[in-house]
Amino acid sequence: MELINEDFLGKPLRLEANMAGWQALFLDNQLVSQRTATAESANADHEVISHTFDIVTDQGQVHCKLELDLAWQPFKLDYQLFANNTEVLQGSNDSQTLHKSLPQEEIPVRQKFGIAGLASLGFKLLKSAKVFKALLAFGSLAAYSWFFSFQFALVLLACLVFHEYGHIRAMKHFGFPTKGIYLIPFVGGLAVMDSRINTRWQAVVIAIMGPTFGLFLSIVAMLLYFLTGNLFFAGVASFNALMNLFNLLPVLPLDGGRLLQAITFSMHNMVGLVLCIAGAALGVYLSYTFGLALLGFILAIGTIEIVMEWRFRKQSLLLPLDRYGQIFSTVWYVFTVAAFVGVIAILASTGDQLLALPLQLLDS
Repeated sequence: MELINEDFLGKPLRLEANMAGWQALFLDNQLVSQRTATAESANADHEVISHTFDIVTDQGQVHCKLELDLAWQPFKLDYQLFANNTEVLQGSNDSQTLHKSLPQEEIPVRQKFGIAGLASLGFKLLKSAKVFKALLAFGSLAAYSWFFSFQFALVLLACLVFHEYGHIRAMKHFGFPTKGIYLIPFVGGLAVMDSRINTRWQAVVIAIMGPTFGLFLSIVAMLLYFLTGNLFFAGVASFNALMNLFNLLPVLPLDGGRLLQAITFSMHNMVGLVLCIAGAALGVYLSYTFGLALLGFILAIGTIEIVMEWRFRKQSLLLPLDRYGQIFSTVWYVFTVAAFVGVIAILASTGDQLLALPLQLLDS
């Protein structure tokens, strides 16, 4: 995670670190000091650390020092920067500062030219173009219209866009640049962020805001149904609720899996591993029971994420949730799930057979 981002002697200075004790200090995107993780640093909750380095300016060589007073739980960082033993600046960071921070992008590494590199470059260029989004959206509309109907395709895409817009709003709340929404045929939607996160809290908010926006849509559509008696609004409310409930399954990389990952790995690495594996097992059961091929594809991606999370658990660059954050995130998740189930149950109680189908699916 990025702990410091300051202007020092006219050049950008930033400190990257993880809770295992590794630290890397960059000045003008050049590594000037590094600290490796040790068994002692990995078990330390509070440390006083110094980084020293020399730089050459118009006035000659300057001896620089960064002094850190760092505590992880709760997170608190006080720092001072010196140039030739003279204090230049000082500052402090806490968890709230990190939640609102926008990390610096990593320096791109020059790669050798090859077919794979050329294909990757072509894909990135294509992905960045607006025409690519338009083609995906048109492909989604055509695919869903072919298998269902044009009207159903429009409703489905509208629900997906509203859901993904919730993710986009959360990303922008934290100041992250975004690349917009991509509609992928038979997969769903994807909100793309052009940055990396710094904390588990950011991961929670970005993940849950999609279903939260979906909940707003279902509630508004349900109210419109009771006001107008138009079954179209009831269908939108019920279908959208069911779709978002599927997305809240505790299976990576669905939003529910993202929440499970952020909450449980903040508790303990072993707790996170066990519960994420349990979520994957639930996904396998549902995929086999209902013949959901798409869920099987999602599980393959999620399994890779679980392995990578566990493999690099000691080098995690994300500030974990504190106890309050864990409880609040869990309550938010449970409330959202319960609210979607409530919408489905209320509409099913109207006696309409079509509106009763989502509840029958949940009962099964």
